[in-house]
Amino acid sequence: MDLKELRRTRRGRFMGSMLPYVGYIIQSGVAMVFLFVLIVFSAWYTSLLQNVPEGIPIRWIMLALLLPATVHSGFRTYLQTPDTIFLLPQGHRMKEYFAPSWVSGNVWKIIRLLFVLITLWPLYIRTDDSPKRLLFTVLILIAVKLIASYGLWKEIAMLSRPMAGVYAFLRWAVGGLIIAAWLWQPAGPSLIFMVLLAAAYLAALSVPGRHAVPWERLIAMENNQGARALMVLGWFVDVPGREQRVYSRRYLSKWGAKLPWRKDTAYRYLLTKSFARGDIFGIIMRISVLALLLNWWNRDSYFGTGIYLFFLFIIGVQLSALRKLHSESFWLTVYPFPEGSKADNTTQFVFRAHLVVALVLGLPFLASIGDRLMPVIFTLAAGIVVVFLFKGYLSRKAARLDDDDL
Repeated sequence: MDLKELRRTRRGRFMGSMLPYVGYIIQSGVAMVFLFVLIVFSAWYTSLLQNVPEGIPIRWIMLALLLPATVHSGFRTYLQTPDTIFLLPQGHRMKEYFAPSWVSGNVWKIIRLLFVLITLWPLYIRTDDSPKRLLFTVLILIAVKLIASYGLWKEIAMLSRPMAGVYAFLRWAVGGLIIAAWLWQPAGPSLIFMVLLAAAYLAALSVPGRHAVPWERLIAMENNQGARALMVLGWFVDVPGREQRVYSRRYLSKWGAKLPWRKDTAYRYLLTKSFARGDIFGIIMRISVLALLLNWWNRDSYFGTGIYLFFLFIIGVQLSALRKLHSESFWLTVYPFPEGSKADNTTQFVFRAHLVVALVLGLPFLASIGDRLMPVIFTLAAGIVVVFLFKGYLSRKAARLDDDDL
């Protein structure tokens, strides 16, 4: 059996299943939105480079943006559940199958890392008192990326899941310490520290026991990544067979237990629980934190208004995907929901969640309300308008689907 050819076939089959939806993505106007965002960002960044604020914490900004781009890793193995039976005899040869996944995963992640670094570099060399050389920085970050990728592969194969969690924290800590040492310390001492730390981390990876091939974990990881790709496509077109990953967020359990249970709001109860334990909640939380930081940084300019409205639009797109969350659930056809309640509950839930996010993201602008009363009022009002526009969009979608069912 040619394992490399098997992986190429599966990869081609997956990419082929994605291609029919590309036309729908283009028709949705996402290309024009992306171009508009790129133009706005370029204008804002150019203005920032021409008028750099005093005391900007550039090293902390570099660390905050480079750390996830460097340490976060992932692989597409395209493994399937039957492989635990049919490929099990090939376990001693699976390195042939996994090697292209590891290489391609790192290539794309390194390209992303270089894009982030090159974007930050003009600001870095203008604000740092003693900037490092670009070539050395690139080489160090690529080395950290490869070490983090190797560490993730070892974590997946570990016998103990709690131990794998400890090593995941260790991977992020080692990556953060290496990047921080390079940004804050002189080149010579920082290189010695980085080599010793990396050697200690690699040695520590050999301690825990590991599976030869962690079939179940690799298959689960592949299913999650495939579902994530389908979720993105689901923003633009109905995609059959979409699944969402379920997270155990115990810190939200008490809040969820207090939700009222009534027949007319039964679907909102289900949607709230699904949202709190799904991918979309985590995505919105990360986007919101980034938006809060950028809004605070640009609260005294109209660029802050543009950033605020842009992130509200992105979050609105994410929340709008909730209308398809249980579109293929068998149990929703069995449970007697009141007619029209599913669409109404979804619209109301998305509207309320979007409105809360809009108010929270607008808090940084209140710090400058004394000097910029009218711009702040305009910013918050524009944000609320965006929220109502999304509500209208969902209402029209729901009405159109009801008409199609008649």
